[in-house]
Parts: sequence; C-alpha cells; structure tokens
Amino acid sequence: MDGFIKILDENLDYVDYKISGGVCYIKVVSNRKVVACPFCGKPSSRVHSTYKRTFQDLPIQGNKVIIILLNRKMFCDNPECGHTTFAERFDFLQSKAKKTNRLENEIINISLNCSSTAASKILRKNIVDVGKSTVCCLLKKKKNP
Repeated sequence: MDGFIKILDENLDYVDYKISGGVCYIKVVSNRKVVACPFCGKPSSRVHSTYKRTFQDLPIQGNKVIIILLNRKMFCDNPECGHTTFAERFDFLQSKAKKTNRLENEIINISLNCSSTAASKILRKNIVDVGKSTVCCLLKKKKNP
C-alpha cells in the first residue's frame, strides 16, 4: 500500500487502511521535515496544528478510495509575509479540492462522450461517487482553466 501512496506523492507515508462497504479508506501523513510557505516561499518546520483532510482518488481492486490525510498547519516565520500560518499543500491535489487531479482527469475523460447524467451513473457504479453537477463543473473548468 505504501507503494501506491508513493505514486501519488513521495512526500506521503502510508499509515493504515480499512475496507468497508466497497470503499477503501487509506490514512496517510506527510514525511516532509520542512514546508515552504505558499505565500512567501520561506521554509518552515514549526507545526501550528493538524487536521484531517479527506479526498477521493482512483479506485483500487474495485473499491472506491477515500484518502484521509493528517494535514499540517504550519507557522510562517517571515515577518514580511502577510500570513502567520498556512496549510501544507500537495501537487496532486488542488487547494480545498475533494478529488485528486488524476481522478478529476478520469471523470472528465469519461464525461466527454456522454451526457452528464449518463457519466454520473457510470462513475458512481465503477469509480467514484459524483453527481451530474460535479461532472458539469469539471467540464466547464477544463474549457476555462
């Protein structure tokens, strides 16, 4: 399982998993010692707090996947930065997103050749729980990045 998580991001470490009701819940943590502030770029190693962040990813062995990340909030020690704290960010996931970039791409690829209602049904059955409005929003986002 750790190999799967490393494919997603080398900066994540696998902690635990549980399969329940056709969904695989995977717990992960960051292994970074230092995180750069996304606002000023100054590195920080001081942790302010942690919180659970959940998001969906591509299925594994026919099970839908929900990843539970123990995300860190860090202090920014740069007095010239307008932010005193910031949340750790990852390349595979947009800020505040509930789906990984690769899952969003898969939803878009499936949705290009059918209606949003049909795409939603296909996706719910095999890949991810998603509504037709989410499909439409992702298609719009692809057209207007």
